Amino acid sequence: MSSGAEIRLARLFDGGSNSVVVAIDHGLYNGPRPGFNDLPRAVGSLGTADAILVSPGMAPHVRDVFARRGAPAMMVRLNWGTQYATQWNYHESRSVPVLSAAEAVALGADIVLVGMSIMTGSEAVDAENVEVVARAVSQKRVAGVPIVGEVYPAGHEDLPPDERHEQIAIGCRIVAELGVDLVKTFYTGERFAEIVAATPVPVLALGSRKLPRERDALELAAAATRAGARGVVFGRNVLQARDPGRFLLALRAVVKDGIAPAEAAVRNGIPEAIPA
Repeated sequence: MSSGAEIRLARLFDGGSNSVVVAIDHGLYNGPRPGFNDLPRAVGSLGTADAILVSPGMAPHVRDVFARRGAPAMMVRLNWGTQYATQWNYHESRSVPVLSAAEAVALGADIVLVGMSIMTGSEAVDAENVEVVARAVSQKRVAGVPIVGEVYPAGHEDLPPDERHEQIAIGCRIVAELGVDLVKTFYTGERFAEIVAATPVPVLALGSRKLPRERDALELAAAATRAGARGVVFGRNVLQARDPGRFLLALRAVVKDGIAPAEAAVRNGIPEAIPA
């Protein structure tokens, strides 16, 4: 890893603590949705995040949140995949690059992210998806920026838990072998610690669907970090919370300070039983 990438990565894990990343790039593949339609306004409540994941085209629209000392790191997505466009029920999980690591750095990126799906049912598609990751890793080395490999199993919504865990475990090791500096993936339950142990780079757990209660999301974050995750990447569970800024403070308490979810919720005024 270059010195530039090391410096940028150290900022994400300030002082060695776990990291809280907020993803706001959902419009890139899902279009408009509640909480994400007015991103320049939404990011105003996300200033306590360690990083914010954005799509390339939205980076200029939300730049104000990054343009200050102590601001969150900007994380920019480098590719687009049909697996993310869940509203269209695609099945091939094809991935294409949308910009290079150097172009992302020119936008202001401190970190870049590339997604990968394998076991799509097509050896050719799997190979193409791996190639997208490999090219992004090569580019990030030249740009001097750390890269996150997002492991997103093909058909993950319908996979049995054991099969889903196995796909994620294999995918995390593959992207690490390809040279990513971090991994972002789904928390798989009781065996998630096995994935963390077999992945030689830090693992961040993603939030996926909006959970029924805000405290459910805090419990997910706590379970993932107890299993060894170095942080979380939450999107809908933050932006669609009743008070995103307050929820983010509770999430930080759980992930970075090890506060029990119930205590973090009470401290930040998050109701226990009211659906989010």
